[in-house]
Amino acid sequence: MIPPRAIQAARRILTGRPWLGPLVALVVVYLLFYAWRPETFARTQNLVNMARQTVVVGVAATGMTLIIIMGGIDLSVGSLVALTTVAIASILKSGAGPLSAMLGGIAVAAACGLTTGLFITRLRITPFIVTLGAMSILRGAAKGIAKEQKIDVDARGLDTLLATLPPERSFLLVPPGVWILVFVAGLSAALLHLTRFGRHIVAIGSSEPTALLCGIDVRRVKTMVYALGAALAGIAGVIEFSKLTVGDPTDSVGLELEVIASVVIGGGSLSGGQGSILGSLIGAFLMTVIKTGCTYAGLPNWVQEVITGSIIIVAAALDRLRARRP
Repeated sequence: MIPPRAIQAARRILTGRPWLGPLVALVVVYLLFYAWRPETFARTQNLVNMARQTVVVGVAATGMTLIIIMGGIDLSVGSLVALTTVAIASILKSGAGPLSAMLGGIAVAAACGLTTGLFITRLRITPFIVTLGAMSILRGAAKGIAKEQKIDVDARGLDTLLATLPPERSFLLVPPGVWILVFVAGLSAALLHLTRFGRHIVAIGSSEPTALLCGIDVRRVKTMVYALGAALAGIAGVIEFSKLTVGDPTDSVGLELEVIASVVIGGGSLSGGQGSILGSLIGAFLMTVIKTGCTYAGLPNWVQEVITGSIIIVAAALDRLRARRP
């Protein structure tokens, strides 16, 4: 039997560092696959490839982390990413440059998030319902713009964001897209922990009535967070376009589940007020390690799904453990 003092100590550690449990899980899973396939899994190139595979989910998860900490949810992330790829391809096809296409795609995503936030705050509709509707609306809009087919276009250099580095750029160590993830995550973490706006996000997620009594403009903060989360999904869409080099309205189906799972695995609480950018990135990378490890080990896809689902349940159990602290 585990001594009560040990349980209390574990609760204090998990409460102060919600990312610690996911980090331990990541190390354990990595070591298991390393022991299973040491000759291939631990190669430097494999680590770089896993980092590349994590970028889209990781960037989108930074925005979802802010939303979930605030006590919200966004089920439209996958549709936003697909719509962004279509917007970028359409802008490039019109003759605009790559920078204009990137900014245009991100602006489209941010505008969609702003609209979603306004519906949630002004009409007082549950975020689950609004974003569920937005998921279908945005997917349909992407198909309509693309005329229900992929938009083939010259990527004009955008395809280099996740491409293998040429010898003259080997000093970067990893593709630019990975550095974009690091930069976005760093800015998001600074916003959350070092600004008044970030403290307002946590306050609303912890207790919205208390936040109102403290004079926080809850509606304004919520609207801005949904717009910001959508803009980050737009950046993820730019990276996804770099991988696809086409505008694909059918892309990223189910991506929102991976993004939400990353936040939950990383210590985020769906009840709000709890979570971290670092934890969400660890969660995203953990799922990539599981996918890659299962592939290297020759395990079927259903095993990967069982392992990922089990980790999500364990993460939720740890969240309950933190919530029951004395």
